Amino acid sequence: MVEFLQSPGPIGVFDSGYGGLTILDSIRNVLPQYDYVYLGDNARAPYGSRSFEIVYEFTRQAVINLFEKGCHLVIIGCNTASAKALRSIQMNDLPGLDPKRRVLGVIRPTAEAIGNITKSGHVGIFGTDGTIISGSYPMEIKKLFPHITVVGQACPMWVPLVENNESNNDGADFFVRKYIDNLLAKDPLIDTIILGCTHYPLLYPKIRAYLPDHIQIVSQGSLVSNSLKDYLYRHPDMEESCTRGGTCEFYTTESEDKFRGSATVFLNQSIENVHRVVLD
Repeated sequence: MVEFLQSPGPIGVFDSGYGGLTILDSIRNVLPQYDYVYLGDNARAPYGSRSFEIVYEFTRQAVINLFEKGCHLVIIGCNTASAKALRSIQMNDLPGLDPKRRVLGVIRPTAEAIGNITKSGHVGIFGTDGTIISGSYPMEIKKLFPHITVVGQACPMWVPLVENNESNNDGADFFVRKYIDNLLAKDPLIDTIILGCTHYPLLYPKIRAYLPDHIQIVSQGSLVSNSLKDYLYRHPDMEESCTRGGTCEFYTTESEDKFRGSATVFLNQSIENVHRVVLD
């Protein structure tokens, strides 16, 4: 078993790129009192088209790195990593790494909430290729709500549009309309759509503009942050292992300057305390 520091530490948030910053931002708004460490594997992003084996390997490296930084609780703020790696890490790795530490994802909290949102019982998912191919959303939703029909649509162009700061430009409209039309053609009864990638909230205005008014859009930030608040309330031992200083540090596998520049798109504020890290 690997030896990690047992003293209380920050809450870790991991994403393959920058989208997880939208999750971090929401969590900090709901739970500002805790310390946080954000780790973005930006040099190896995106994960969406990578194999299950590679996503698992990269995600495991990131989780261990956050454990080494003192985190007892890690939130995988990435749908692809949650879909392809989370279960293996929870079941196969944590018992050997440290059975008292926890790794949580973004799919389960979203699935738990969806039954109270849809009225027609028909739900759509926008996600990366990896998230859609994994079938994780239909599987998790069906466990909780067997009567709900779930249809997915991969949106391979949306992450590049966001990360290249093109989400507000006219060129994005074509790909937003294309994937919306594809999804609704599969199931015209959809009344609720999950943005199953943490990049997609930055495309929200365009998505909303091209969707019929009766269709609700579910963004994950508030669902994940409220789920985490409830989790810490129900697990006082874990809550006690999280330090309370209101601080946040950022780590990236890319250059610090590139991270600072891109992070402002997702956080709408400048950040300074960024450090480069190598995952292996």
